[in-house]
Amino acid sequence: MSVNVNRNVSDQFYRYKMPRLIAKVEGKGNGIKTVIVNMVDVAKALNRPPTYPTKFFGCELGAQTQFDTKNDRYIVNGSHEANKLQDMLDGFIRKFVLCPECDNPETDLHINPKKQTIGNSCKACGYRGMLDTRHKLCTFILKNPPESDSGSVKKEKEKKNRKKDKENGSGSGDGGNHNEIDAPDAVHGDDDDEDWAEETTEEAQRRRMEEISDHAKNLTLSEDLEKPLEERVNMFYNFVKQKKESGAIDSADKDILAEAERLDVRAMGPLILSELLFNENIRDQIKKYKRHFLRFCHSDKKAQKYLMGGFECVVKLHQTQLLPRVPIILKDLYDADLLEEDVILTWAEKVSKKYVSKELAKEIHAKAAPFVKWLKEAEEESEGSEEEEEEEDENVEVVYSSSARELKVETVEPEKTEEEDDLDIDAI
Repeated sequence: MSVNVNRNVSDQFYRYKMPRLIAKVEGKGNGIKTVIVNMVDVAKALNRPPTYPTKFFGCELGAQTQFDTKNDRYIVNGSHEANKLQDMLDGFIRKFVLCPECDNPETDLHINPKKQTIGNSCKACGYRGMLDTRHKLCTFILKNPPESDSGSVKKEKEKKNRKKDKENGSGSGDGGNHNEIDAPDAVHGDDDDEDWAEETTEEAQRRRMEEISDHAKNLTLSEDLEKPLEERVNMFYNFVKQKKESGAIDSADKDILAEAERLDVRAMGPLILSELLFNENIRDQIKKYKRHFLRFCHSDKKAQKYLMGGFECVVKLHQTQLLPRVPIILKDLYDADLLEEDVILTWAEKVSKKYVSKELAKEIHAKAAPFVKWLKEAEEESEGSEEEEEEEDENVEVVYSSSARELKVETVEPEKTEEEDDLDIDAI
């Protein structure tokens, strides 16, 4: 889904659009990080290098950033939500993209390494001015100027060098030498027709086709996100189906997750995978495709709920074989860490006809009852044992004796209160 570059403008026909940020959290503990999946496309819409907004996030959040330009991976350390980063991106756009005069994003940055200044020029209104370089990102921009800017500096240097060569040639007074110097200058001039001919080798053609396909991917990314949810789900279904039919499904778990994230249907992934990868041999298939489902279901309760829906659909298709085995299959899903305890218990509380008929849903819940009961009892036992351990800990006293070589642990009976000592039994 695309949004206005300047989100203060609510006009739906605003011509300056950019894709909405897609963020993906990876890793655990100290190694947790947020990958901005479509940073290249966002940066292209802003006419800025993708490293600039990524570094801006790092400056604002006080987090380290990583750039892998070959694989188009732009990473901010820590766990950050896409909406939070999208709001932060608005700050970057205001400071480093929008024109101060006309508020249009048709600006270019110009770096002066000698004076350590950053100029800003607008193609829309002709504004030319200087950026405030007090922000931390400005230090990074000065060290890493935009490619177009560094390219123009190189061109200017080349022009100066050619002028010097001409002057040296004409100053020598030798006509022959003058011609010899001018000839290459004419060949390497700044004509627009310099690359009028293309290579026709197979390697060059293959390279050009790859470039075209990369551009096509970037264009279709934003187009696909604008499609209705049902259409995107069908696209994901066909993608997984094609992988299965081609025999590449076993090693395609990463590609399947990436496609689901690209189409923004990640939570619904387990529902589609259940339909395509499970049949009457579901118990063996849970072990076989555990990795595929874990990529979606790990710590994602919404995805787990969709997996429960997919499970009900599979039972409906193979009712005779699977209905009696419902509790065993649920335990397999639980043991494989695809379903969490509270998700199963929440599902068991209410019979839903979202995926199957109410009658079949009731039957599935009835068959699942022994497993649900076992889960509840196991939970109660664990809570009870924790309480007993706490009580035992309260009645344990560590006694230190100077004559002993090591600490002694003794169980101490609770002390009686004074009221209990003074109680007269005969008076009752």
